Amino acid sequence: MTDAAYELAQVNIARLKAPLDSPQLKDFVDALDPVNAAADAAEGFVWRLQSDSGNATDVPFFGDDWLIVNLTVWRDADALTAFMYQGLHREMLARRRDFFERLAEAVTTLWWVPAGHRPTVAEAESRLLHLRTHGPTPYAFTLRTSFPAGASVPVTGAVPEGLGCSV
Repeated sequence: MTDAAYELAQVNIARLKAPLDSPQLKDFVDALDPVNAAADAAEGFVWRLQSDSGNATDVPFFGDDWLIVNLTVWRDADALTAFMYQGLHREMLARRRDFFERLAEAVTTLWWVPAGHRPTVAEAESRLLHLRTHGPTPYAFTLRTSFPAGASVPVTGAVPEGLGCSV
């Protein structure tokens, strides 16, 4: 369990293979509300980004209309992974290649936030770019390479060519 002063923020993005209203994405779109409801009720769930639609599929990320974003806050990594690998979310995760393009760059990052903080899209973009540039650090990391709860600072240095906002 983490220090109660911090919660775990996570962002993941995906590039759609087709428009959200297409037959190809029908199963994904139909699963959005049930998956979000399961997340909202999950042990350790704290918050998720959503627009007036109740999800975040219409929230811009990196200025790319084909990218969708999932931005959430959890008590800790155990709570997040317990949700990720069960129920309908697990089924949709197994079918992600049906709905989304495979991207060469990192599409998911985690970071610790002070309890009560709700990350913005700009913050999530910055953390994801930091992970792409510097690899896992306490400032932006992955489930595979995580760090203990606490404050962190970004690694300084130039962003290597080609790691900007393109995905």
